[in-house]
Amino acid sequence: MPILKLGIVFAVIIIILTLKRPLWQATLGGLIAIVLLWQMPAAAIFTQTSKVFTVWSNLTVILALYVITYLQRMLEARGQIKLAQADLNGIFHNRRINASGAAMFIGLLPSAAAMILCGDIVKDATDGYLEPREQAYITSWIRHIPESTLPTYSGVLLMANISGLPMGKFMLGMIVPVIVLFLLGYYPYMRRVPADPGTAKSENRLRDLKNLFSHLWTLLVLILLILIFKMNVVTAGVLVILVALLVYRFNTKDIVRMLKSAFEVKLLLNTTLVLVLKEFISWTGILSQLPEMMAGLPIPPYLVFVLIFFLGGIISGASGVVAMAAPLAFAALEPTVPLMILFMCICHGASLVSPTHVCLVVAADYFKVSMGELIRKTIPSSLIFCGLMLVYYNLLILL
Repeated sequence: MPILKLGIVFAVIIIILTLKRPLWQATLGGLIAIVLLWQMPAAAIFTQTSKVFTVWSNLTVILALYVITYLQRMLEARGQIKLAQADLNGIFHNRRINASGAAMFIGLLPSAAAMILCGDIVKDATDGYLEPREQAYITSWIRHIPESTLPTYSGVLLMANISGLPMGKFMLGMIVPVIVLFLLGYYPYMRRVPADPGTAKSENRLRDLKNLFSHLWTLLVLILLILIFKMNVVTAGVLVILVALLVYRFNTKDIVRMLKSAFEVKLLLNTTLVLVLKEFISWTGILSQLPEMMAGLPIPPYLVFVLIFFLGGIISGASGVVAMAAPLAFAALEPTVPLMILFMCICHGASLVSPTHVCLVVAADYFKVSMGELIRKTIPSSLIFCGLMLVYYNLLILL
């Protein structure tokens, strides 16, 4: 019954999106459906909604979006992204590598706001060759590849901590999944983009490389502050912005103008409502009921948990399902690196088609496509990836 109710909630969201209504209306419809189906008390509605603004993990998403959008406005004002694109053309002289490589690099930033910067580069490299929904798919898919593997993301850290398995062996085993993810993001559409960027070949690639660092130093410093000094995205972003304001010599008028333009009401509203939807779904407790509902299935135990991770990943994203299902999975099954790889891949693939995944909101909003269009584009790749990872798991246990 809870699964049926949740299916109705998602159906409401999908139907509203199919009717070409804005994402905020579809999300609001899903919230109303939860309230009615679970008879959610007014006190619970208030409590769960307030968590978006009082729980730091939620609030930081909204703040980070604003901070990174502000940084983007600064880079746009000084033409740094365009110059970096020219540098990449000089280094690789390949439009496809520019788009996909830069998206993966920016994916090192553990923030939904990184999608905006990825979108800038992918759009610039593929405009005129790909449709907006195809650009959104490439940006979303390739930007998330590091999230499947790197311990800078909470899902990977949680999985390693709960399983007690060595991170090094896990990351080594993830080389094949990362390659598969890249190919699934690259081959469907990037082959239609001409490799030749339409510019003359570089006469000095070393100079172009130095210029690339000078044009993207803000992103490099931001990533270093997060990865090495363990700063959160908001703090690191504010520090980089303060330094950049001095380096680029912005005047007071420019600073105020960017403060206003970085406040994108539609993006922030959509993101806030998706976070509220995630909190409402958490309140229903359906995630904790999944193991009991799946226990009676006539399939091997590891496949039962594969279904739990997949459904849970769609419902709550990778981190949520790992926190709930990983303790149960590694208590019921012997913890092994192949099993950890399989579960991480399954919940990663599922999270890329989750209506509660904030990054998808940002990508859809940036390319001005509906959330439904982006998810429909992603579903085939997600299912193919999960299927291939089941084959990979069985090969690993044989070896």
